[in-house]
Amino acid sequence: MIARLRLLAVLALAILAFAVVPRIASADILDHGKTVFFHNVTIGSDETVDGNLTVVFGDARVAGHVQGDVNTIFGKCIIEDGAQIDGHANCVTDDGARALAPWFVNSSAFDAFRDQDKHLLVRFGASAIVLLVFLLFPVRMRLALDRVERHPGMSAVVGVAALVAVVPLAIMLLISIVGIPLIVLEIAAVFVGIWLGTGAIALLVGRRLTELVLPTTTPSPLLALVLGLVVVSAAETVPYVGWAVTALVWLVGLGASILAFFRSAAIETTVRRATIGGPPMPSRPI
Repeated sequence: MIARLRLLAVLALAILAFAVVPRIASADILDHGKTVFFHNVTIGSDETVDGNLTVVFGDARVAGHVQGDVNTIFGKCIIEDGAQIDGHANCVTDDGARALAPWFVNSSAFDAFRDQDKHLLVRFGASAIVLLVFLLFPVRMRLALDRVERHPGMSAVVGVAALVAVVPLAIMLLISIVGIPLIVLEIAAVFVGIWLGTGAIALLVGRRLTELVLPTTTPSPLLALVLGLVVVSAAETVPYVGWAVTALVWLVGLGASILAFFRSAAIETTVRRATIGGPPMPSRPI
């Protein structure tokens, strides 16, 4: 229990750091320089950077005073009239970046990477919610994990059916007028189901990863969940294909969380009937 509380404290400090650092970086007077990744930076005429200004995968526009060097890597360096730079301006433009890394053919690839820090913050918050759901409903999440392991296909089908049924059910509740307050409960149930399913998939990924790296070690559920959330969140932030990973996790996870509320024996019977093509025929005595 103490170890869990310590882990939660570390996560809370990390969230606080994510929220505070961007505000500090946007101050008018920067005492120790400034280094920014995947963002365009503008130093206004009334701003002073006491040190070097370094921008990676972004443009630097300087109209104020930089008491050091201005370094841009894979971006543009724009010096306004009246700007004062005590050091040197060292700029590696997008063209130079493509010369160094020819597999980046289009500049849109750089734009995609510039937006990743925002996605990382969103994923980190979502992972914290999943961790909280696990601490509140550990048994239900383990049942969802069992459904993912045993019936991944059925979980995906149930997840698709559930998402398709959300809108018609909400319309029916809206028409009935009396059921309007239940729409909020419906939306909340969908999100809780997604979080439960995401945690179940993260548990599965964390276990598999630990088995590959340390075959003789059995990880605790909390450790497996954290490792799995890191892997899943990293996959979801990959440009151009991250949305597909998110859709797959949501569909399978939602279906698994719904199946977690049914008995395993009933699910096994349903799968057996669907595989055979119908209920088993009674045997006749010879």
